[in-house]
Amino acid sequence: MLTRNAFLSFCLSSLLLGLTGCANYQLGTGADTKGFASIYIAPIKNEAASPQSIAILTREIRTAISTGGRSRLAQSPTQAEAVLEIRLADRDRSFTSVNPNDTALARKFDLTLTAFVTLIDQRTGQAVFEDREIQVTRQIYVDGGQTPAEYQVMPQLAATLADRVIHSVLDVW
Repeated sequence: MLTRNAFLSFCLSSLLLGLTGCANYQLGTGADTKGFASIYIAPIKNEAASPQSIAILTREIRTAISTGGRSRLAQSPTQAEAVLEIRLADRDRSFTSVNPNDTALARKFDLTLTAFVTLIDQRTGQAVFEDREIQVTRQIYVDGGQTPAEYQVMPQLAATLADRVIHSVLDVW
């Protein structure tokens, strides 16, 4: 049976050992953003024949940076420490299930957006990374028509793509 002093010693040593494990803990993601206090988002280049994607994707990326708190948006490349260039390269549609009454008629598609992202450190003029491929996919049901289904899923697809772009830029490379 433990005495009171032994119990207190045990509790104190356990507490000290537990706290030493937290001694080097730092709040946040641990990301090395190379000190980019400001980022300029260059106009997105669209090679994907998806005109509705550009405005939505631009809005989502700008919102993610401005609300993230780690960097601020710059109004021009000369005011920025980093420049983010995005090239929307492809929008692909592939069917994943067919209508049971007509096997030549697709019922569900995978809609995929592919972007290539480049981040340039304006202080050194060097690319931090170049043409990093980022791809996102969402499923759509086309029972109500293919065009409305694609139009409705585009904000979600753009938000997911923007999220991956921002993580690629601001998180550990």
